[in-house]
Amino acid sequence: MKTKLREMLRFPCFFTYKIIGLAQPELIDQIIKVIQIQIPGDYTPQVKSSNRGNYLSVSITICAKNFEQIECLYHEISKINIVRMVL
Repeated sequence: MKTKLREMLRFPCFFTYKIIGLAQPELIDQIIKVIQIQIPGDYTPQVKSSNRGNYLSVSITICAKNFEQIECLYHEISKINIVRMVL
């Protein structure tokens, strides 16, 4: 799968992450903080709440210069303790 994705993308390119995490106020700030370390810029995530309000779905688009940035951010965002899933 990784090889197919790598072959499909041409860099630089826009790449959107969808992150699902606990509905806590610091979730969005923590995600943006991790992204800012790798790719500084202004980010405006789209946020949706789950039906019961326990989780947030955060979509955020970056401009990646290479595949390694995409992989690195995937792993770093996954390390945030209130993040449950990164797509």
